[in-house]
Amino acid sequence: MSQQGNFAGGFLLGSVVGGLVGGVVGVLVASRLSQQDELEQENALRLDKQGKGSKKGQLKASTEQNIEVARRGLEDKIAQLNDAIDDVRQQLSSVNGTPPEEGLERSSFRE
Repeated sequence: MSQQGNFAGGFLLGSVVGGLVGGVVGVLVASRLSQQDELEQENALRLDKQGKGSKKGQLKASTEQNIEVARRGLEDKIAQLNDAIDDVRQQLSSVNGTPPEEGLERSSFRE
């Protein structure tokens, strides 16, 4: 029975000490990260004041263009997949001997 008491006491002490050490490490890491963030913000402000911060606008425009290109590519892929689904549906209906249903819509995903 005394071993259980020692285990419980040791477990409790280890939990408390581990929590304290983890808390101290967390505070130190957080303070360093916040210092780095402050330095980055100060550097960004300096660049904006010097007029060299105009790259942000260019990056934003190129990012929007990339998003548009990706959207168009996805729409093309979706159209290809819908065509492939229709082809397979027609092949399966001819294999099963059932006439293709004319009332089926292609896909509800299309606009």
